Amino acid sequence: MEHLINDKVKNIEISGIRKFFNMVADTKDMISLTIGQPDFPTPLHVKEAGKNAIDQNFTSYTHNAGDIRLRKAASAFVNEKYNLTYNPETEVIVTSGASEAIDIAFRTILEEGSEVILPGPVYPGYEPIIKLCGAVPIFTDITQNKFRFTAGIIKKQITEKTRCIVLPYPSNPTGVSLTIEELKEIASLVKGRDIFILADEIYSELIYDQPHHSIASILREQTIVINGLSKSHSMTGWRIGLLFAPENVAKHILKVHQYNVTCAASVSQMAALEALTTGKDDALPMRQEYAKRREYVYDRLVQMGLDVVKPDGAFYFFIKIPPVSMTSFDFALSLVEKAGVAVVPGSAFSSYGEGYFRISFAYSIETLKEGLDRIGWYLEGLKE
Repeated sequence: MEHLINDKVKNIEISGIRKFFNMVADTKDMISLTIGQPDFPTPLHVKEAGKNAIDQNFTSYTHNAGDIRLRKAASAFVNEKYNLTYNPETEVIVTSGASEAIDIAFRTILEEGSEVILPGPVYPGYEPIIKLCGAVPIFTDITQNKFRFTAGIIKKQITEKTRCIVLPYPSNPTGVSLTIEELKEIASLVKGRDIFILADEIYSELIYDQPHHSIASILREQTIVINGLSKSHSMTGWRIGLLFAPENVAKHILKVHQYNVTCAASVSQMAALEALTTGKDDALPMRQEYAKRREYVYDRLVQMGLDVVKPDGAFYFFIKIPPVSMTSFDFALSLVEKAGVAVVPGSAFSSYGEGYFRISFAYSIETLKEGLDRIGWYLEGLKE
């Protein structure tokens, strides 16, 4: 019966990150630096809020857009942190993770033949959804611009079919963010055009050298903001995302969300409410620890002679592979087989990631040290 499967589904692939991770997961004594999963537990008080929700039988459907208390807390959070103003009644949607928020946003704004401009390399979660909508992903090479997705680069890709520009910052896989000046230039380029900005800001609380700025503070009427608690509060499994959009857009996205999942999990919503109120600064100690790890990893990579851009945020390094006659996939596979360390091949992040590999520093210093020791040993062997 496979011949009856939708061709759009047949023609998309499982994420290259997961594909590689699953392939090498059973390798004995392997150090994995692959998955973007915070190694901190969900804060205790947040877990207690989830338990209390169960004990109090808060286990029924909520409003489709989410419990109003959580929407108010989310609105207050982004106002305090990023100077964004959204009406919790009509402009905030609680989703089943940021991934669902991306899905329902694309399904609302894209049509057959619409073009979506993305940086390359980029997180692999956008392209399949764009294609399922019948739209066309337009990847843009940012490898020659220190991974900065700027107005000058975007301008060259805009056509009459452009419907959306994806701004994922801080970026997965590069960790690079955008300055307020760069955002103003992008906003000036797009303002007044029939083009949406999808600002994926899931790593907004994990930024190290400058405050996080949202383009929605400049171009609110054309921007859909995606955020959530997976990275900021180490709540990946709770599956709570947040979508912010002007009312005239959000009301249509809400329809897609309603028929998709009805509402986000009620118990998780109560944990999220605790996270965004009592725990609004829970990310700070995590960020401080990530910052230490970033410095450690950066120094080690530079000592190895690797070509690397120091990340502004998130917890990734995207590293140029030394001159070898191997694809990024073969390089990563060889690292597993010969050194017992797993990284993500750059090709998982579009064709523009070829020639690179990604490591996550969401691991303990001890794990990072062992993994980097093995990478260093492997690279020395390549020189012989």
